[in-house]
Amino acid sequence: MNPPETETIELLPVSGTPRQLFVLLHDAGGAATDMLELGNLLGGAFAEAAVLMPQGLTGPHADAAGATAAGLDDAEALAARVEALAAFVRAQQQRFDILQSDTALAGFGAGASLALALSDAHDGLAGRLLAFGGGYQIWPARAPALTTLHLLHGQNDPVVPLARTRSDFEHLMELGADATLDVAAKLGHELHPALMDQAVTRLQTCVPLRHWKSV
Repeated sequence: MNPPETETIELLPVSGTPRQLFVLLHDAGGAATDMLELGNLLGGAFAEAAVLMPQGLTGPHADAAGATAAGLDDAEALAARVEALAAFVRAQQQRFDILQSDTALAGFGAGASLALALSDAHDGLAGRLLAFGGGYQIWPARAPALTTLHLLHGQNDPVVPLARTRSDFEHLMELGADATLDVAAKLGHELHPALMDQAVTRLQTCVPLRHWKSV
């Protein structure tokens, strides 16, 4: 069962046992309901998936240099949030008997940043990650070997500038990560249908690089 302190919106298959798991993380200052449109889209595209939207696991967004001065999450606070999210994901995997490789995380803004931090700390806990309008608070030292990363961003995002996410993506490429970057022209910091549709396309058409390497 869910930890009692974590209120969660759940979209479950109409019939049968879930075979895939999506965990969706809202932005700082937001709510689980903010992720409902994406949740419904994913539930429609993946009829056998359980789509969960927990409330309150996401903290404020900051970069490592400015976190303490701004009174936001520092590295220690971020690590604590990562471990809370990891515990939640593991509990749901056990609850539904779903493999890590059949689990995907999706986050918007600070939720995306938290998901990226989790992929660095717990490689493979989720096989896929969708990061909308977010970025790394602390750059990874190595590429995740078991998680495919999909970065999706608005060109005119004033909260997390596109230049920052492009730098994240370039860093991931230097590390040899399995990652994609999609940029939507004229969009700001928003979970826009164009980005959500592209995310579903990525999930349905991109074969993880690790599968090619294993052939």
